[in-house]
Amino acid sequence: MNINPVSVRDELMAQGLTRAELHSDPLQQFQKWYEFAIATDLPEPNAMSLCTVNECGQPSVRTVLLKLYDARGFVFFTNYESRKAQEIEHNPQVAMLFPWVALARQVQISGRAERISTAESLKYFMTRPRGSQLGAWSSPQSQVIRSRALLEAKVAEIAHKFGAGEIPLPDFWGGYRVVPTRIEFWQGRDSRLHDRFCYQRNTEAQAWTIERLAP
Repeated sequence: MNINPVSVRDELMAQGLTRAELHSDPLQQFQKWYEFAIATDLPEPNAMSLCTVNECGQPSVRTVLLKLYDARGFVFFTNYESRKAQEIEHNPQVAMLFPWVALARQVQISGRAERISTAESLKYFMTRPRGSQLGAWSSPQSQVIRSRALLEAKVAEIAHKFGAGEIPLPDFWGGYRVVPTRIEFWQGRDSRLHDRFCYQRNTEAQAWTIERLAP
């Protein structure tokens, strides 16, 4: 698709976002925006900032990749011994941000992170490039290492161990699903009079309420 990103951004900012065009289900609305971001050849449209909080209340943020999403929530994968995973185990309340700056759009998500099943993690793991599978086994994620040479040596050791055979799913690696309780869609507008709509989950009614927020 041959699209001028500047023209797209200008057009989206001029059109804005109205309540009437929003889908009643925020996951359906996300899919609409996500597929549009992909169609415009936006670099890494599945890149999202993930914020977690440690036991001292100190937040930390990093970029992870969205790999799956459905009506249940948003899935990313990691080493279960990493800092992010340890913080999630302490406090599963997390926040995520899709910063589609080139489109003057953002999607903010708050919710609870929970481990997906081993079967789901294995299904995804088997689709990863072999190098990424070896990397999952080799990297003691978030731990201090003395040099890159040691990391590369570990990769070589693991590659030798498994040879040309199938690489199994590490028991310390898998996915988290963020089950959303709040999702905000932000469309940039001129003069910083942005359009913001917040979906809030009503657990009693098993439905979502939608409200416009001031920019």
